[in-house]
Amino acid sequence: MPPVDESDKVLPVDTNIFRHDLLVWYDKNRRILPWRAGRDKKPDPYHVWLSEIMLQQTIVVTVIPYFQKFVEKWATVQDLAAASQDDVLAAWAGLGYYARARNLHKCAGLIVTKYQGRFPEEQSVLKQLPGIGDYTSAAIASIAFDKPAIVIDGNVERVISRYFSLVTPLPISKPQIRKYATLLSEGRADRPGDCAQAMMDLGATVCTPQAPKCNLCPLEEKCLSRCKGIQTDLPYKIKKGKKPQKYCFIYWIKNNKGQVLLEKRKEKGLFGGMMALPCSGHFDEREKIEQDENFFMLDFSNSKPLIINHSFTHFDLEARGQFAAMDDDTEIDRARFLWVEEAALSNIGLPGLFKKFINALYHGTII
Repeated sequence: MPPVDESDKVLPVDTNIFRHDLLVWYDKNRRILPWRAGRDKKPDPYHVWLSEIMLQQTIVVTVIPYFQKFVEKWATVQDLAAASQDDVLAAWAGLGYYARARNLHKCAGLIVTKYQGRFPEEQSVLKQLPGIGDYTSAAIASIAFDKPAIVIDGNVERVISRYFSLVTPLPISKPQIRKYATLLSEGRADRPGDCAQAMMDLGATVCTPQAPKCNLCPLEEKCLSRCKGIQTDLPYKIKKGKKPQKYCFIYWIKNNKGQVLLEKRKEKGLFGGMMALPCSGHFDEREKIEQDENFFMLDFSNSKPLIINHSFTHFDLEARGQFAAMDDDTEIDRARFLWVEEAALSNIGLPGLFKKFINALYHGTII
């Protein structure tokens, strides 16, 4: 059990020295990322916005190839706004959290129609756009437009928790972390965008979750947790409960021509608006999926014993394959279902769950 931080007081700090030391380090050690402007160049707000939306709930190394694919396909916000939602969702496939892609497309449309293709500079206005909340609006305002804003991601939380030795566990300590982040933004506001990125880079490359490289840190001398020898323990976190387990069927249905049946998911909910293999509802007990309504009243008695496991943010899923054939003349809802050549499945942009299922089906491998 971590010690309880009984003090609400904010410790004194010379913010000008803090920022100076941080920026000197950043100028020598900044990460080279495809959405960042080169030295002495103005950031592209479209690149900053696109990267920040992709980085919500997703790590940098995963985002990089998706970002590069998007800007190659849609070089400007006008290009993205002119694309169809289906094309955007297909390009997003595998990145997860598909509401982000729908909001991305909707936001691009608003930027073009309401703001003449120019991103608003103020955080309060940015926050009104689809898919943009407190953190993302602060990041865009700060990084793209060099506005003073309180930008706090997981990396910044870790740097502040360690520097000021905040022993109250996350997420309870979030208001206290914000107090310190606000304090550090006061005084001379030189290069606020670079300061925000410097804090994030420091947390990502030096003040890492495990084995922080304190000897390389520009803030080491005055880091309170380092002085106490508890830097590797911080920030403390309240342990999350075990994720619930759910179960479903994934239906692999082929017609006489060897085509595979796909379903367009409803706009709201899991995989909203995406093309996917048909699947049952998600149930809390394995036995209950057996009672699910028989899909198209098909015969699944010869189904192969194919089971895959997939993890979502809020639950773990065990998916069992159900295999059947369907006559070409079977009546289907053409607005919801379509037949696709099996060889074309890899080009459609299916969500990760279904890519994993198909890979297991073809190769007996789980990716």
